Amino acid sequence: MAVETIPMWIPQGIMHEGAEATVTAGSWLGKSAVLKTRRARGYRHPDLDRRLTRQRLTAEARILGRLQGLGFPVPSLMDVDQEAAWLLMSRIEGRPMYDSLRDGTSDVESLERLGSIIRSLHEAGVSHGDLTTHNVMVSEDGQLHLIDFGLARQSPELEHLGLDLQVLNECLTASHSVVGGAVDAVVRGYLEGDSAPSDVEPANQVIERFQKITGRVRYHG
Repeated sequence: MAVETIPMWIPQGIMHEGAEATVTAGSWLGKSAVLKTRRARGYRHPDLDRRLTRQRLTAEARILGRLQGLGFPVPSLMDVDQEAAWLLMSRIEGRPMYDSLRDGTSDVESLERLGSIIRSLHEAGVSHGDLTTHNVMVSEDGQLHLIDFGLARQSPELEHLGLDLQVLNECLTASHSVVGGAVDAVVRGYLEGDSAPSDVEPANQVIERFQKITGRVRYHG
């Protein structure tokens, strides 16, 4: 089914053009929604591209469904079409944490809460894969939501958990250096959010791996 023929979908405008997908705002069945459409990659063989697209779309849909069932602060999955390569999700009203950190609306306390949310995500058996402040939405009442799970993994290895924190570390260092103690606040929130389920890597071990990754990056940089 082509995007243009999705029943009851009313597009309102493109929100983001990424390397892998286009994100469009609109409404579906009268509800505020977001349509994420994965584009074909011309440099890949068409059969490989279709297979990879289906795999990534299926993984993202399953992860969103799982997190939604756990009551996690993420968009709700409304519909999905693997052949047409799109996901339809609820729209998180608010603005990116990138903006709120730069104008001072969000602060170190917000980053501590983000660290706790990341720990809860990891305890749910999911790594995000692209944890930047562009992929954290802040609602009008200050609640935080994670978006864009296109690179997420289920049952991630310790390295993937540490990489989540490293990606955020690089973002905070590059784009939010004026926020004092930003990374320390995330780590503090991550450790405090640890509920230590037996089948998840302990928070302190994730932090240790994150620190090792940071050391590798500095050494090779």
